[in-house]
Amino acid sequence: MRPERILLTGATGFVGRHLRRRLAARFPAARLLATGEKEQPGIVPLAMTDEAAARALLEDFRPDAVVHLAAVAAVPEANRAAVRAWQVNLSGTCRLARAVLEATPAAPFLFVSSSAVYGRSFRAGTPLPEQAPLAPADTYAATKAAAEMALSAMVSEGLRLIRLRPFNHIGPGQSEAFAIGAFAAQIARIEAGLQPPELAVGSLAAERDFLDVRDVCAGYADCLERWETLESGIAINLASGKPRRIGAVLDELLALARVPIAVRTDPQRLRPVDLPRCIGDATLAARLLGWRPVIPWERTLADLLAECRTRVGPGRLSTWPPRG
Repeated sequence: MRPERILLTGATGFVGRHLRRRLAARFPAARLLATGEKEQPGIVPLAMTDEAAARALLEDFRPDAVVHLAAVAAVPEANRAAVRAWQVNLSGTCRLARAVLEATPAAPFLFVSSSAVYGRSFRAGTPLPEQAPLAPADTYAATKAAAEMALSAMVSEGLRLIRLRPFNHIGPGQSEAFAIGAFAAQIARIEAGLQPPELAVGSLAAERDFLDVRDVCAGYADCLERWETLESGIAINLASGKPRRIGAVLDELLALARVPIAVRTDPQRLRPVDLPRCIGDATLAARLLGWRPVIPWERTLADLLAECRTRVGPGRLSTWPPRG
């Protein structure tokens, strides 16, 4: 059954903006209620720590599908503000799910978790399936793993739960809180003459399983289309199965730059690399959803950089220091 009323939380973030477009295109007849922390055109304000507001919104809108994306999503931010991360990612998620159970229990609850929940299990060095042990290695991952367990306990009460574990996703609009987004934004500023022709980086040795955010959003929409065929409580990886070294991704972005750029290691950006290689196995997503990444990697990087250039403005090709 295709949903007619979809509630999407976290709609103003990087993924949320892409997902709004994907859901509107995939379910054109559906009414989409998009929420975010602050009121914006087309966005209903909803703080994930406000249980009364969530309950009132659900009772009024009565969604027949819920996609819960809202979270403190950047690892450094979650580490700096651990109490807020737990309040939003765990407590806020549980409050929302409880309100769904009470107001519209038949609605599927798509919980966007993270591949980070596997944590130290990645030390195996092989692509991990959904059965791999959860062993979170940082605050963000711990909050997501805890939320998964709390929601799974609600399945016995009737929650129609689908847990999604996307691997690292990048694309147009990604913030500088994430390494690849920071690389692209710096290149755009350097090209525009707004930054010296030197790009600051942290560790480049780690390997990650990168996806285009638009492929990830397609997977979320696939779940909404096929939720009735999925077992409640199921966990599904979204992954490419292909590791890419962060330094190699930087080299590819630098090859697209319009001016020569040097690279400098910034000690403030260095973090211990506890997990040198993180790769996922998305066999289950292919079998149950027919999902696989389809956007060419070269397009992902080109689109990411193009959006950064647009955001920075036309400027002029860098001459440093700027003249005039």
